[in-house]
Amino acid sequence: MKFTKMHGCGNDYVYIDGSKEKIPDDKKAELAVRLSDRHFGIGSDGIIFINPSDKADFEMEMYNADGSRAEMCGNGIRCVGAFVYNNGLTEKKELCIISYGKKKYLQLKTDENNVVSSVRVNMGVPELNVSEIPVISQNDRVIDSPIIIAEREFKQTCVSMGNPHSVVYVDDVKNFPVDKYGPLFENNKMFPNRINTEFVEIKSRDYVSMRVWERGTGETFACGTGTCATITASVLLGLTEKKITVELLGGKLELEWEGEGNPVYMTGPAKIVFEGDINIW
Repeated sequence: MKFTKMHGCGNDYVYIDGSKEKIPDDKKAELAVRLSDRHFGIGSDGIIFINPSDKADFEMEMYNADGSRAEMCGNGIRCVGAFVYNNGLTEKKELCIISYGKKKYLQLKTDENNVVSSVRVNMGVPELNVSEIPVISQNDRVIDSPIIIAEREFKQTCVSMGNPHSVVYVDDVKNFPVDKYGPLFENNKMFPNRINTEFVEIKSRDYVSMRVWERGTGETFACGTGTCATITASVLLGLTEKKITVELLGGKLELEWEGEGNPVYMTGPAKIVFEGDINIW
């Protein structure tokens, strides 16, 4: 099977052209686990199939490193845009990509060699209703609400960007024990579909640092949808401006959000690491 390893700010996935590589649906979760293993596989945060679609330009079909299906990945969808353009699957620089039934709109920026250098994505309008995230709560929304994790109280704001997020703020994100609290958030009974958690430190009105624990994978170098959830929470709480830079372990993303009822825009890189063939059976 031919594959391409790509990353967006260090959030790395194995990309597979679903129009050429025919993998049975009941084998995809197993394949994700095998290929994602960083010792015995290719090594990645998961795998993404790029499929034909009659509802959009292409479909993104994503699996986490543990084999669970994921709804959306902001870094992943930027790499999908770069993959299809750089490989001549499209000549369009404005694309519609569908993932788990939800459409996202991409604008590709190319360099002097006509290779995609960055991608701006309309990530859609953030969902704050608890039933849509989903979060178990007596309130319609969970905004700056207390949650006790391992006897420590956090204030969380919950957002869906097509996948569920809990955003919490800490004083020193660099030294924060993400590996301790991340899995406890992920598997808390408040979150019936588990949760991605963003641990955020406000550096200034237009610059924040963030680390992320992704459900089904663990701590990753970046999370595009997580940065979208972060600007949503930060603007709602009056902590930042409506255009910010989010610093991640793997790089920086630019985020814009004009407030409720408006989509979040995310801009960042998409890089090829290497290409290859692997015997999967």
